Amino acid sequence: MDIKRAKQEIKDSIEAYLAKDAFGAYRIPVIRQRPVLLMGPPGIGKTQIMGQIAKECGIGLVAYTITHHTRQSAVGLPFIREKVYGGKTYSVTEYTMSEIIASVYDKIEQTGISEGILFIDEINCVSETLAPTILQFLQGKTFGNQRIPEGWIIVAAGNPPEYNKSVREFDVVTLDRIKRIDVEENFEVWKEYAYKQGIHPAVISYLELRKRNFYRIETTVEGKVFATARGWEDLSELIQTYEVLGKKVDRDVVFQYIQHRMIAKDFANYLELYYKYKEEYGIEDILVGKWNTATLQKIKAAPFDEHLSVVSLLIGKLSEMFQKSFLCDAYVSKLYEYLLNYKKHQDTMRVEDIRHLAERDMEEQTQTELLTKRDGIVLKNVIAALERFTQLVSTKIEESMKPSAAEGQSAFEKVKQLFGQEVESRERTIEKTSEMLTNVFHFMEDSFGESQEMVVLITELNANFYAVWFIRENGCDQYYRYNKGLLFDERQQSIVREMDEVEDMLNRGIK
Repeated sequence: MDIKRAKQEIKDSIEAYLAKDAFGAYRIPVIRQRPVLLMGPPGIGKTQIMGQIAKECGIGLVAYTITHHTRQSAVGLPFIREKVYGGKTYSVTEYTMSEIIASVYDKIEQTGISEGILFIDEINCVSETLAPTILQFLQGKTFGNQRIPEGWIIVAAGNPPEYNKSVREFDVVTLDRIKRIDVEENFEVWKEYAYKQGIHPAVISYLELRKRNFYRIETTVEGKVFATARGWEDLSELIQTYEVLGKKVDRDVVFQYIQHRMIAKDFANYLELYYKYKEEYGIEDILVGKWNTATLQKIKAAPFDEHLSVVSLLIGKLSEMFQKSFLCDAYVSKLYEYLLNYKKHQDTMRVEDIRHLAERDMEEQTQTELLTKRDGIVLKNVIAALERFTQLVSTKIEESMKPSAAEGQSAFEKVKQLFGQEVESRERTIEKTSEMLTNVFHFMEDSFGESQEMVVLITELNANFYAVWFIRENGCDQYYRYNKGLLFDERQQSIVREMDEVEDMLNRGIK
């Protein structure tokens, strides 16, 4: 199955394992809560989804790569203790607490969350001395003589033997005590994730043209060469930062992340053309509704892959605006929640009291490790806004005093006015995004009409989380018209076949 389905399967398992009956007991006894074993090739997101699952389920997460550990760190160190048996004293070997088990208790103390996931990566690549301990761990949920705390679910991940020479096969006894999930790479699923994460549009568009280069691991005379989902995401981060710094990404830089020279060279060439088209076609001008006959003639005469690059450039900029609109809307909505609280207590609270409340919420959510990157950005913007409000609202009240009713009302009215400005700013952002989306559709109509390029635009909008949110909330007549007219008729199949043929030609190097 793909990584998206695997993530849902693991979430479903965790929710089932943590479900309790009317008496507070787990519906599935701990002894029947099978560890989940996620098996799949490297670099497809097995480790990454664990953090997402923990946040979405509101539970803790402790993650270990077991190949970094020895038997002593996993089991604990031996020590001698005297015990009395049958009236006689004996020296007995016991073990200190496993570092891994101790980390679980540390996490509970740190976050205040008593349930969670203990994630063990590369579990089938352990050393010979540690292998029996891992079998005991999977079968009995213990390291040495310490048991995993109740409420903590074991999830392990490993690579199939074709990807790692150090892989150890589990015996049937062990396999019969785990819940195994096999996962494989899937570009379409990754593309949904890529749009949501803000992966560089050049990476997305390149892989859309050359899907076979999304994930490849090959053995050559020089050793292993590979391109993975992890590599493309990390490369995207670098490209975006290099753009800010004014640095160039060439084939040598690409190869540092995509360790397959043919693919690295091909993508570096594509990226160079990508930047060239951005300037030649005046992408920024198109977004504000400015293009001329010469631009239309040039793009109509260009080859199909150049068309797709231009469409990708437009989608990339739209994606930025969709995400900006989403975060702006989330920020204003969250700010409104805090100001509602302020309104209820305006006679006894100051704006800075509300800011302190937001800061405490931020601190608590950060401590529990349940704060997502996106929610963190929203809360930071809220705190910054409340800081501005505090500076602009002068109530002439000493910090040690409570505001009078009149002063509180006056301060609230000022805050209300300032909040209105934030709402107006959000509306301007949304209006600008809507205008850009409309301009892109007009340009596409003038350039291509109802064509495969328009199918690509609609398809990519449908795959983009932020685009779907924006259109659902704000509408777009042209999108609805083309979505119905292009994606749900018989022509789509022939267009897809034509695009596949073009991809095959590009992969063979045919111009």
